[in-house]
Amino acid sequence: MYDYFVPTVNFFGPGSVSVTGERCAILGGKKALIVTDSFLRNLPDGPVEKVVGSLAEKGIEAVFYEGVEPNPKDRNVFDGLKVFQKEDCDMIITVGGGSAHDCGKGIGIAATHEGDLYEDYAGIEKLENPLPPLVCVNTTAGTASEVTRHCVITNTEKKIKYVIVSWRNTPLVSINDPELMVGKPPALTAATGMDALTHAVESYISLGANPVTDAASIQAIKLISENLRQAVAYGKNMKARENMAYASLLAGMAFNNAGLGYVHAMAHQLGGLYDMPHGVANAILLPHVARYNLISNPKKFAEVAEFMGEKTEGLSVREAANKAITAIEKLSQDVNIPSSLRELGVKEEDFEYMAKMALQDGNAISNPIQGKEEDIIKMFQAAY
Repeated sequence: MYDYFVPTVNFFGPGSVSVTGERCAILGGKKALIVTDSFLRNLPDGPVEKVVGSLAEKGIEAVFYEGVEPNPKDRNVFDGLKVFQKEDCDMIITVGGGSAHDCGKGIGIAATHEGDLYEDYAGIEKLENPLPPLVCVNTTAGTASEVTRHCVITNTEKKIKYVIVSWRNTPLVSINDPELMVGKPPALTAATGMDALTHAVESYISLGANPVTDAASIQAIKLISENLRQAVAYGKNMKARENMAYASLLAGMAFNNAGLGYVHAMAHQLGGLYDMPHGVANAILLPHVARYNLISNPKKFAEVAEFMGEKTEGLSVREAANKAITAIEKLSQDVNIPSSLRELGVKEEDFEYMAKMALQDGNAISNPIQGKEEDIIKMFQAAY
């Protein structure tokens, strides 16, 4: 038996941002808090302006919290909560990538739950109350937070990223409009794209994988392998942008239900301690964790190689499985992801602490090999 979580309604394709006002009206919204960052808030004719225009057509008032930071912090959540409560908002609209969506979920949790977000609610299915209606307008092809039940926030005091996983976090409406992704710079496109690949690969070999999640993972891996390079090379390539948005959506649906693994458990520590971009951390770690996990399911890794376009005919299953790691490394190199943690200022003396915390991360429980701290340390060392 397995379950499958997904937003109630999902809109996809060029121009789909135009339905925002209509869907918010259906949800009974009168005054929406728009959670975003200052760049998108002030971008002429950008995603926020399009959302505001759509809301105005339905007579829905908009107020703004534009303080979202990369790897959203607990301070962002509480600052946004103050605006939500002061303005007496009745719903939340997030506009941006994973940082905006996670921050919006955090605001919704804080608005409806007493206590400490980290101490009381980090983990799986600890939320007790319904959140305000949440509509996510996505502008990057990577995190897929717009379709997941995961909320990832950085605890600034402890310098750790923690995850609140609950079906109550699942947005009621997700909107993936590839036209909103056209202006993203190559480095961001690369990082978010590798994040999506990590979602797809980790969910495919996860302990929680099932036939439905496998179907989504497979298609996502194929689409990312065929389109990420083009999206990075020429950001106005609408076909590549649309396919990457589709891939990110599918990968999100897959990991939302199958779970992830040690790549994300370890990457969260890099984000918490070093504020490292999440997609970059995933991309650097993925080949090394894949190499560690390979013996758990060499057949699936061999299939990943095929999905990524590697020729495996005449090879043994193990030889073909190794090709998957080669393909991941080639893609990462082609889109100019840094090759090591050393380049990004990570300190070896932090490995022991990060390994300990990684094993406490909620993503660790679905890794196909349940290892020890020394195993995690060795993977950090390999990526160094």
